[in-house]
Amino acid sequence: MPPADLPAELLALAREAAARAGRLLRDGRPADLGVAATKSSPIDVVTEMDVAAERLITGFLAEHRPDDGVLGEEGGERGGAGGVRWVVDPLDGTVNYLYGLPNWAVSVAAEVDGETVAGVVAVPARGETFFARAGGGAHRVTGDGAPEPLATRPSPPLDQALIATGFNYVAAVRTAQAAVAHRLIPRVRDIRRGGSAAIDLCDVAAGRLDGYYERGLHPWDLAAGDLIAREAGALTGGRPGRRPDGDLTVAASPGVFAVLQPLLDELGAWHD
Repeated sequence: MPPADLPAELLALAREAAARAGRLLRDGRPADLGVAATKSSPIDVVTEMDVAAERLITGFLAEHRPDDGVLGEEGGERGGAGGVRWVVDPLDGTVNYLYGLPNWAVSVAAEVDGETVAGVVAVPARGETFFARAGGGAHRVTGDGAPEPLATRPSPPLDQALIATGFNYVAAVRTAQAAVAHRLIPRVRDIRRGGSAAIDLCDVAAGRLDGYYERGLHPWDLAAGDLIAREAGALTGGRPGRRPDGDLTVAASPGVFAVLQPLLDELGAWHD
């Protein structure tokens, strides 16, 4: 077990790192922002600001905890001497950011011996930050206000549930995901696609969505948001009996999760 004060220390550092990166991304976005590189496909992009934000976060964390490991979307993995690892997505929703849409976030999580104990998702364009500590509940801060506790919505029947999802940037994978959504949409109130997994998970925590699912996420996409959703009362998982992973991530209020997870498994949301 980690020392009792370690998760609180890690959460404080994560909040400061995410806030600094959020200010950089919000205030430093160049008018002529362009694509610096691509990842899984020509439309899965990285901008110079993704790289700058991750450099800022990892530099700040190294200054305060130089022996920790880091897994970052843009910088790969660096081992550490202890049991702490930081999982960083410096800009979740890069395409939104590139187009000037507000649904983008900075996600910073801290793991101790493989378990996430602290997570922060800063959403600068919406003026809010979500955060959680294992066993300490989930909270949201707006501007300079006091933290507000988060709780999921009461679970409606599935046909009254608002569900979010995301789509891959590889065309063949996206086509398979669209086929699943086509079969799911008659069974729910409606489907939303915001473009940031971290924000979707936090919106489940805040009661703005009844549920969320997606295939193809990486650890940095979901580490912080998964903890925040769980600490707000959501259930999260992958395929039945599994934790959230790259095959499938599901998060929802308990009553919706109980119906949505097996339905997604039946619809084949876990494969292309």
